Amino acid sequence: MVNCGGPKHDITGKWRAAGDASTMVWEFSEDGSVKMGIMRGRYSFGDQDRVKIETPSGTSVYQLELSGKHMILKDPSGSKLEFTR
Repeated sequence: MVNCGGPKHDITGKWRAAGDASTMVWEFSEDGSVKMGIMRGRYSFGDQDRVKIETPSGTSVYQLELSGKHMILKDPSGSKLEFTR
């Protein structure tokens, strides 16, 4: 479920891996930049709730699920990353 602000608005902010307060923080900015720990990159949205994250080490495309303070990024292999605000 996506709020009226759309996924770009909903994804902005700081996210931590669910269940582990000591993990790296992913921070999505409104300008399309993303910071994962010390690594910086860019993100963009595709069709069917997909988000592409490009970093110096490579490009990943995830299926995005956002619900309030919970976010799941699923990669094509079926593994997933779960985050909370």
